[in-house]
Amino acid sequence: MTSIRSEKTKNLMPATDLRKRLRAAGHDLSAVVQIGKLGVNEAVLKQVGGALTVHELVKVKVNSECPLSRFEVAEQLATIPGASLAQIMGGAILVYRRDPKKARFEKVK
Repeated sequence: MTSIRSEKTKNLMPATDLRKRLRAAGHDLSAVVQIGKLGVNEAVLKQVGGALTVHELVKVKVNSECPLSRFEVAEQLATIPGASLAQIMGGAILVYRRDPKKARFEKVK
């Protein structure tokens, strides 16, 4: 069975039990990074990458003054090495990158 994904959701990770656990865990998270009127730049990508190293799962808030749509922001966040998008909901994006030593959401092989 082939899944047809829209342009808006093409960067989301596949619907799996892992994604379900990430979405549940992300529900109570506060946004660690906020995207404002300057949009996404190298500094923002570096900040999100650093937050992923520390937290493994981070919520990014796209403010209303951001010149990009939340889907365009998600597409740029997906370029962070090893990062996966778990959810795009309203102005929030959940970004995940497995910690190779202490993975909380999936088993380390």
